[in-house]
Amino acid sequence: MKSLRWHFGLALLATLAGLHVVGAETPSLEGRWSFELDRSAVGESERWYANLREQRCRLPGTLPGQGIGDDVTVTTAWTGSIFDRSWFTAPRYVPYREPGNIKVPFWLQPDKYYVGKAWFVREFDLPVGWSDKSIRLLLERPHWKTAVWLDGVSLGSRDSLSVPHEYRLSAALAPGRHRLAICVDNTLAPDIGENSHSISDHTQGNWNGIAGRIELIATPATWIDDLQAYPDYQRHRVTVRGHISPTSPAQTIRVRFADEAAGRPVGSAIESTATRDGNFEVDYPVGAEAPSWDEFSPVVHHLTASLDNGDHRTIDFGLREVASVGRELTINGRPMFLRGTLDCAAFPRTGHPPMDVASWRKEFQAIRAHGLNHVRFHSWCPPEAAFQAADEAGLYLQVEVASWPNWSTTLGDGKPVDAWLDAETDRILDAYGSHPSFAFLCACNEPGGDHATAWLARWVTRHRSQDGRRLYTSGAGWPELSENDYQVRAEPRIQHWKEGLASRLNRLPPETVTDYREIVARSVRPVVSHEIGQWCAFPNFDEMSKYTGYLKPRNFEIFRDALAHRHLLPQAADFLRASGKLQALCYKEDIESALRTPEMGGFQLLGLSDFPGQGTALVGVLDAFWEQKGYISPEEFHRFCGATIPLARLPRRVFTDDESLSAEIEVAHFGPTPLSGAKVKWSLRSDEGKVVHEGRIGPVDLRIGHGASIGQVTIPLKNLPAPARYKLVVSVEGTSAANDWDVWVYPSKTPEARPRADVMVTHALDANALAALARGAPVVLFLAPASLRPDPDRPVALGFTSIFWNTAWTNGQAPHTLGILCDPHHPALAGFPTDPWSNWQWWYPIRHAGAMILDDFPAELKPLIQVVPDWHDPHKLALAFEARVGSGRLLVCSIDLDGDSPDPVRRQLRASLLAYSSSAEFRPQVDVSVADVERLVATSSLP
Repeated sequence: MKSLRWHFGLALLATLAGLHVVGAETPSLEGRWSFELDRSAVGESERWYANLREQRCRLPGTLPGQGIGDDVTVTTAWTGSIFDRSWFTAPRYVPYREPGNIKVPFWLQPDKYYVGKAWFVREFDLPVGWSDKSIRLLLERPHWKTAVWLDGVSLGSRDSLSVPHEYRLSAALAPGRHRLAICVDNTLAPDIGENSHSISDHTQGNWNGIAGRIELIATPATWIDDLQAYPDYQRHRVTVRGHISPTSPAQTIRVRFADEAAGRPVGSAIESTATRDGNFEVDYPVGAEAPSWDEFSPVVHHLTASLDNGDHRTIDFGLREVASVGRELTINGRPMFLRGTLDCAAFPRTGHPPMDVASWRKEFQAIRAHGLNHVRFHSWCPPEAAFQAADEAGLYLQVEVASWPNWSTTLGDGKPVDAWLDAETDRILDAYGSHPSFAFLCACNEPGGDHATAWLARWVTRHRSQDGRRLYTSGAGWPELSENDYQVRAEPRIQHWKEGLASRLNRLPPETVTDYREIVARSVRPVVSHEIGQWCAFPNFDEMSKYTGYLKPRNFEIFRDALAHRHLLPQAADFLRASGKLQALCYKEDIESALRTPEMGGFQLLGLSDFPGQGTALVGVLDAFWEQKGYISPEEFHRFCGATIPLARLPRRVFTDDESLSAEIEVAHFGPTPLSGAKVKWSLRSDEGKVVHEGRIGPVDLRIGHGASIGQVTIPLKNLPAPARYKLVVSVEGTSAANDWDVWVYPSKTPEARPRADVMVTHALDANALAALARGAPVVLFLAPASLRPDPDRPVALGFTSIFWNTAWTNGQAPHTLGILCDPHHPALAGFPTDPWSNWQWWYPIRHAGAMILDDFPAELKPLIQVVPDWHDPHKLALAFEARVGSGRLLVCSIDLDGDSPDPVRRQLRASLLAYSSSAEFRPQVDVSVADVERLVATSSLP
């Protein structure tokens, strides 16, 4: 029998972890409390617990949520590392360091801030008839350490960030008036890591207060204080273990099973007798007909245990088995693939985690709508309501024990964090262990410490032996240990910190064949990739009105001001959409690379939603409220992220009309059952939707797992209209599974781009070019990317992909741009098929380009091909623009469109620009000076 663990000096109450107190009386203590800020930590020595204070606040609630605390200043002592210190020193931030206008760019900013002890005191009347009851106090989610006094007598202290704090008031408390005092302390002690999402200002913020339920619980003098369900999926049974308090041997316990999902009545009772230490155990047959729990059928069952004195406890559980078999994760004996995102504890409206099921349902519905089945709670543990909502939604949760032991502390070196993390693990397992959604437990995020590896190996072994209801791993990102049930590794993903332009999507031409089989093969355990993505989009300034709580988007205000300073604010919505389309493109390739990898266990996105801290990481296709930004729908995302996803391995995406397109077709199928006799349909379609080629593969049997090749598609491109974009579409007939990939077909021989005789094409604004402009002639100026004048303070490195995380928190990691923005209907691009934003064909021009900085050009000049800038320093950037220079017309392009053997994409773009320069439509409207153009290059090209 499992050893029952007690951590607070008494058992965790049965009101946790899906346990419901059926017969208990639970009057709430919500409402007005007196309070006092204990800035000097003298409250206990001065007996503040003995008297009501003058000030008033509401509990549950937070101090900053009620405007209590100090104004934010330059010297505010935040909780969290500030890697980019430029806000404290850079001239551009001077206005935001002024008193009365303090605005920080690195996270959401509270109206008020306080770190320290706070005292909350109130009186209450104990009802008549409770004198023979066992009475406890429940504080559902304090932040974070508490100490409690009743009528001046200390009841002890608690320090959990993950489970409710509970106190035994008395075995026989007299009716009448009593005084309750609670001290809440949100200082970082013990130091569990200042960046831990459970406490850091990067995420929910280091608030002080109590969220959720605050109530007294009265039960019979003997009561069931712990109840756990251990399902046996193979045997269709569940072992029920529990404890009676106070220790009461020879008590009879009756356990009943309710299978409401199957429409069966409550089962008959099975009796057990408590042992001398108060423990009991029942082995209950649930029956072969009882439905199992997984993402496709999230059936939650109920068990009720009762005592003869009327005390009842009900616990929720699911009939499921999560296992690690070689390199494969399984659910109920069936292969599973984790398609996950992170919940980083960002709650912009409340500043603290939602304590109600409805709020979590909204988040989890958004996650499921995007085809995901897994949520990682980055260095924190959610409250009971989240587990209940995840049980309903069929989501597999990875909980982390509320710590990021790095930067400010280390693990395994004998520091206080070691004992705290171990005790917190026990608390989490006891509180939430029976929830079927609680499938994975990770000790922490990215641990540091000379002895962390050995310490974590012991942690995994110890807790798995005590509770085998889920899989365990040592740390998110690292270390990779033989003791782990699965490995969460940072290596199998497209882009990494300090990689930038060397990442695959910036370095190699577009393709869809790369996978991570060599990386996965080096492990003997399932591999789940750590924090893939981190692709950014531009800020959505329309989102700012959603911040109706005490956390304000002052960071967005700074970014908006910078954009307005450069006369770019009217383009903010276009920047958002263009960068968002590129972000979605990158996420699609990131996810498909994982799906293509044989034996891979899954991925964890960072993330589906934005991360508001660490310099503002706008990495989500959803905002921090888990709501859409408007550039990709859940349905579109689900096409490449779901249980059944067609895949096409394309060695390249760009072709000429004398070639054939070849693709290997696969289907990654992780549905509830294999698909027998499936027929796979493919087609090549024009932008207008016309099917130009089509065919079928099959019937084939699709097993559960990563798809082996089911067929090869070869499509001759001869006689297709070119230049043009086409779409390869693959679907599984009879299902909703469908996916697609854009490809481009260009003429094998682009007509030689010879402009009219009066059009001058040059690579320097020399005397001849100036003379041509002076006489009113059109001039096309191709500037070499290497010749462009850089920003001396913050260089602009152009890349195909969007920004990784953000440039502030990565020490200026390249690229510094977010794709391109153009007007596809502009006559300059008439011969170059394009969207208004980056798509894969733009890799070729961007790979051979440099960004021109047009900050000093007239505000009304709109580039032909614009570059979406970094929001931290939003330059007006261009790859091509047109202007009047005197009486002449000038088209400037900073893409190398010549070279020794230009690719068909650049050949076509050159032809389109030169054709435009020879047309009557080449009529630029904005005047610039020769000096303006001269400043684009590092040194003057004039003799």
